[in-house]
Amino acid sequence: MKTMDHQLLKLAEAGPANAAAQGIVDRALRAVREHLGMPVAYLSEFVGEDSVFRNVDAPGLEGLIKPGDSRPLDEVYCRHILDGRLPELIPDTSAIPLAQSMDITKQVPIGSHVSLPVHRSDGSVFGMFCCLSPEPNPTLNERDLKVMRIYASLVADHVRTVLDADTAGSAARQRITSMVEARGFDVAYQPIYDLNTGRLTGFEALSRFRSNPYRSPDKWFADAGRAGMRPTVDAMVIERALDGFRDAPGHLRLSVNVSPETVASGELNAMIAAFGPARVTLEVTERERIGDIVPLARSVAYLQGLGALVAVDDMGGGYAGLHQILRLRPKAMKLDMGLVRDIDTDAARRALAAAMVHFAKDAGLSLSAGGIETRGERDVLRDLGIGHGQGFLMGEPASTLHVPETMPG
Repeated sequence: MKTMDHQLLKLAEAGPANAAAQGIVDRALRAVREHLGMPVAYLSEFVGEDSVFRNVDAPGLEGLIKPGDSRPLDEVYCRHILDGRLPELIPDTSAIPLAQSMDITKQVPIGSHVSLPVHRSDGSVFGMFCCLSPEPNPTLNERDLKVMRIYASLVADHVRTVLDADTAGSAARQRITSMVEARGFDVAYQPIYDLNTGRLTGFEALSRFRSNPYRSPDKWFADAGRAGMRPTVDAMVIERALDGFRDAPGHLRLSVNVSPETVASGELNAMIAAFGPARVTLEVTERERIGDIVPLARSVAYLQGLGALVAVDDMGGGYAGLHQILRLRPKAMKLDMGLVRDIDTDAARRALAAAMVHFAKDAGLSLSAGGIETRGERDVLRDLGIGHGQGFLMGEPASTLHVPETMPG
């Protein structure tokens, strides 16, 4: 049992965290099959009136059973086990009259059988976690069934995690699709000022999604990501933001938020080129994980070659390291509002912001700050050397662009 305990520990450590990895189920099937000394193990799913084999471990018996094969539920043991007409543990099918009367027992053949149900989060049965052998195995006992239950429980956790994620993804797709079809959002513009001169330099476009109950923009964009529609939603919001900015004075820039995925996709390239790249700043959020940085860096270089400004947003509040930012070679950075908050009274925040100012200077990047709400925050940021800022102190987001040319407060 030492080997068996070690396998259990390894599988438990892998756990359902790696929810998309089918290898979790495959390892469980292999481990329990080897422990029971049976040649076939599988996870099935009930689909209509069929039992479909989703994962199979049966070395050398692929001609007999493989993933994707199915059998009618009326022909297999599953319903009989669920209804209590057959036991979960059958050391010898010849000792069970019902098993002996079924055609599948002779067709396969099945001499011994162990099977446990796998349930969804709502308690309904997903399918069965099974092992079988053509030979009877009188040594099978309740201890073996307990081991089987441990593996079945781990697999059930995996199945529920995957199914719940699929359900959440389906709901997200439905919400995002409905929103896209209805164009259910608005754009607000928040002014951006030069902190040294107090002059208006541009606006940031912020999305506001219409829903009841209200859901914040970050939840909508998270849904778009789960639904695989983030570039579509980003492009739709940015297109409207650009349309509302066309008549703004030519010296003002428009900042728009965009995910790394959308920039890497190239979906914005034609839109930005047609509008006038020199008037656009793309704020790529640092809060979202960057996958393959190569296509992202390529798109950033292309957009900046057109004349657009690419900034890394939310600095100090996300995932990206400074070395990744250097690989992207943006032209600007924007401090996260969590770093800005109370910076005038928090020495640690000031020290971190000062370090970022030093980094930006050495890297040749301009630096701005968002979420400025007090004069103290604004003054400290300006004194640290941060060039531009925005926040409720200087102006709340509004549907129009009519704001003072000089900074209030």
